[in-house]
Amino acid sequence: MNLVIADMLRRYRLDSQADYTRALREILQEVALLGLWRAKFFDGAAFYGGTALRVLYGLQRFSEDLDFSLLAPDRGFDLGGYADSLEREIRAFGFDVQMVADSSKEGAVRSAFLKADTIKELISIEATPEVVRGIPRGKLIKIKLEIDTEPPPAFGTEIRYLLQPVPFAVRVYESADLFAGKVHALLFRKWTARVKGRDWYDFVWFAGNRPDVHVAHLEQRMRQSGHWQGDEPLTDHVVRGLLDEAIASLDVERARREVEPFLQDPVSLDLWSREFFREVARRVRFV
Repeated sequence: MNLVIADMLRRYRLDSQADYTRALREILQEVALLGLWRAKFFDGAAFYGGTALRVLYGLQRFSEDLDFSLLAPDRGFDLGGYADSLEREIRAFGFDVQMVADSSKEGAVRSAFLKADTIKELISIEATPEVVRGIPRGKLIKIKLEIDTEPPPAFGTEIRYLLQPVPFAVRVYESADLFAGKVHALLFRKWTARVKGRDWYDFVWFAGNRPDVHVAHLEQRMRQSGHWQGDEPLTDHVVRGLLDEAIASLDVERARREVEPFLQDPVSLDLWSREFFREVARRVRFV
């Protein structure tokens, strides 16, 4: 096993097949970020979303995707231009992955998948035979990369640093803009009958750790999605009203069930109720 990967594995509690698979996925995500940095990807793009919160800010929730935004609109952007760099970087650490473009996406979002054979990669990180035997043959680890090629304006970015697998830098949305994006998702992301409990979990994390929401960026996101129109600027009073409505209609139990598989210790979910979320919302600040 690569010694650097062995050091990264020491961060994890590895008691089950799920623990090994999660650790492998998260390590592959971080190596992919390193590959993108080496390819100068972050000169024109920024990291955001749940995985950015976990990797750079310590969110205690597993996240499957790598979400990015261009710094300026470019409908001609092609993620495939980074395939060779990503594959080369990940293979240098002993993994065998392939980047495959997702042709099903249309509009402003470009997508691709990093795919790896689960059994082969678990063997490479020396998972126990019992763990490996429990994985069906042909099962793939898939890491989805998505990039918004028409980002809404009025956001800022900052450079943050990771020290593993080697020291490198990642451009990421400023936290108040990350929170604005999360509030937009919480209010307007439609999942048919499914409740996105992960959005509510992240909402609580933001309120407790980085409670500022950048209203101007939230307004631009709402204008882009058609949820705010006219000449009047968005106000915190309007946003608080929208949050109250969302909380009033929230199916708390379904939200709890949706996020639970993404947590190592779901005990905090016992607190969830509409009154709990109302109290959390009162702690949010609008800037």
